[in-house]
Amino acid sequence: MRTIQVQEITKNIKEMCIEANHFLSEDMRNAMANAAATEESPLGRQILSQLEDNLKIAAKDMIPICQDTGMAVVFLEVGQGVHFEGGLLTDAVNEGIRQGYTEGFLRKSVVKDPLIRENTKDNTPGIIHYNIVEGSQVKITVAPKGFGSENMSRVFMLKPAEGIEGVKEAVLTAVRDAGPNACPPMVVGVGIGGTFEKCALMAKEALTREVGSHSEIPYVKELEEELLMKINRLGIGPGGLGGRTTALAVNIHTYPTHIAGLPVAVNICCHVNRHAVRVI
Repeated sequence: MRTIQVQEITKNIKEMCIEANHFLSEDMRNAMANAAATEESPLGRQILSQLEDNLKIAAKDMIPICQDTGMAVVFLEVGQGVHFEGGLLTDAVNEGIRQGYTEGFLRKSVVKDPLIRENTKDNTPGIIHYNIVEGSQVKITVAPKGFGSENMSRVFMLKPAEGIEGVKEAVLTAVRDAGPNACPPMVVGVGIGGTFEKCALMAKEALTREVGSHSEIPYVKELEEELLMKINRLGIGPGGLGGRTTALAVNIHTYPTHIAGLPVAVNICCHVNRHAVRVI
């Protein structure tokens, strides 16, 4: 049994909130550079060049890469050989978010009641997902999610008979409807299977998977590649101003489901697709 003080979780999450909001992850930097080199539209290349300049300025001057510094989404993979001391883990996570957003001078965008709309003034609480795994380590993924792209999310409760073609059309419908509102070039997270809420969670988690990687399931890998090609033929392009680079990646996660259903969720993220990952 390994003992971890929850203050260590707080410290790491604080740093990760600041890191994710100021520095693009390496996989996203590579994807953006590749897009800028291959985009055929002159206006599309100009937009991508401007986005790259913005990212460089943000990193150099410690300015957030987007004014919407998001609602903090935290995934915790906790080894079952870990014992936490020093307080409640959920409280420690939210304290890390609070410190990161206040001390990092990040925009506070969370309201404590969805209808009364009073700001919490520290961007808490976050959205926290726990998963118990083997081992004695804790993997932390912090993914601040802006709501320009979050508002473009969709859930489709398809009939099983609609099959893979129905899944393709659902994803393309979500991207077409999002258009420029998701700040393309986008990353498209897709969850297929499970239940109403499980497919949505998978779509969200898929966004944190390394851009350029693929599912280990052969048909899912083929589906990711096909959908990316079809999305980039829609002509939405960088900034929604036309071009071939509408999406940088399509990441799909799947899960067993009921014989009567085929749930599909699409969670789109903008061109920054912020995420930071640490293992402690």
